[in-house]
This record gives sequence, structure tokens and C-alpha cells, in this order.
Amino acid sequence: MLGGISIWQLLIVLGIIILVFGTKKLRNVGTDLGGAVKGFKKAMHDEEKNKEADSEDPHQPNAKVSHEEPGNTYDVQAEEKRAAERNEERK
Repeated sequence: MLGGISIWQLLIVLGIIILVFGTKKLRNVGTDLGGAVKGFKKAMHDEEKNKEADSEDPHQPNAKVSHEEPGNTYDVQAEEKRAAERNEERK
């Protein structure tokens, strides 16, 4: 016995719930609940993996910095200024 509730009382409550909500809606609720639990477990597992990866070498930087500069740059404002000066010279 579960705290004074017999199996017959539980079956009666289950029958009333099925009559009120229907089996299709209860199946959908069960599927949604199962998906939520599965997503929660996956998120917890991923979080544990991230913590293990972070704790392996705390002195290693998280981001890599590259000091390479591109070979060609284009200054739009300087080009516009030169074009304006050429237009003034033509006038």
C-alpha cells in the first residue's frame, strides 16, 4: 500500500484521467516529457564534457591570435578623396 491508497483507487483515478484527456493527448504528453528528459540528460552530459576539456590544461589559451596582415588593403575614403581632387582639376 502506498500511504493508504490501494491499487484499485489508482486504477479508478487512471481511468478518470483517460476519460477526461483521452489516450492520444496522454501519449503526446508522454512523448514530450520523454523528449524533455532526453534533452536534459544530453545537455548535462555535454556540460560535463566541456568541464573536463576545460580542466585539462587551465594555462592553455582559449582563443588563438593570428598576427598575419593581409597583403592588400583598400582605403575607400582615400580613393574617394583622390577622385574628388581629379574632378576639381578637370573643372
